[in-house]
Order: sequence, then structure tokens, then C-alpha cells
Amino acid sequence: MTDDSKALAKGLQRRDPELLDQLIEQHQQRLFRYLIHLTANRERAEDFFQETWIRVLERGHQYDGRYKFEAWLFTIARNLVIDWQRSKKMQSLDELLDPQEGAPKEFPAQNEPSPLQSVLTEEQRSGVHESLARVPAIYREVLLLRFQEELGLEEIAGVMGTPLSTVKSRLYRGLEALKGAMVAGSGGAA
Repeated sequence: MTDDSKALAKGLQRRDPELLDQLIEQHQQRLFRYLIHLTANRERAEDFFQETWIRVLERGHQYDGRYKFEAWLFTIARNLVIDWQRSKKMQSLDELLDPQEGAPKEFPAQNEPSPLQSVLTEEQRSGVHESLARVPAIYREVLLLRFQEELGLEEIAGVMGTPLSTVKSRLYRGLEALKGAMVAGSGGAA
């Protein structure tokens, strides 16, 4: 455990308001983006966002610093969504992330070099998100945590509560499913 992790764990145990403000500022965009992808609903994501930070404040004493704070934060958010899902008696994350409800909101990229590059980037991003929506949720979540949130494989295993081998398997299968969805979405041209 690093000195930063120890200081963070101690600050959370003390319920340090300045530390919490700093953590919210540092992680708010990534957490909100993750929740939008999980819920496919901005209002619901906002509710989970607030509830996640309340849980961080209430349960900060449980953070021991063994894993990155981000992994612990995403675990809290994921568990809230799963609890909500269970209360609604949904059968899977696929039902929660129904592509028919609409794609998650895209945040505009900053410092784009030209309007043309902006359009091309948005078209590419749109195509990836459309293809990603066709990937089964069990694989989509691993892809999002790995490539969008940039968590390591062990951190993903911690967030999902699954063995590392399962994460690796889902990542491999998810990449294959995404590749197939992208090829199908482009009219079959390879």
C-alpha cells in the first residue's frame, strides 16, 4: 500500500470534507460516464452518481487502500445499479442497457484540430457505440471498464467480483463480439 493510499484511507475514515470534494472533482466525469453507460438514462445516472458519493462518505472507513480508489468507487456504483436492477426484477444487464432506449450521451471531445476532424471523430465514435450496443452486456461492461475507464484487469476483477481468468475470458470474447458487430454494422465489408 502506497503512502497516498494510506493517506486517502485515513482521510476517508475521518470523513474529511476537503478530501471528499477533491475526490469528487477528480473522479466525477469518469463515474458519471460509467453510470450513463450502465443505465442508459441520464436522470437515473444522476441519482446513482449522488448515491455513490453518499456511500463513499458513509462507508469511507471500509476503504483500506489495497486497490486503487477508482476501483472501489466503481464497485460501489456498480453494486447500486445491480441492487436497483434486482428491485425492478430485471433479468440481466442487457435489459437494463436496452439499445432501443437510446444511446448514452456523448461528451464532446476537447481541443479538436478542425471541424472536419470533429465530424470524422464523431462518426467513428458513433459507429463504435452502435456496435458496442450490440455486444452482450456481460462483455460490454468489461470492455467499458478496460478501455474507457482504463482500469487494469485485476481492478476489473475486483469491481465485478469475478476471478481474473473470467475477466480475461470476457474481455477476449467481448473484443471478438465487438469486432463482429463492427463488421456487421459496416455492411459486412472487412
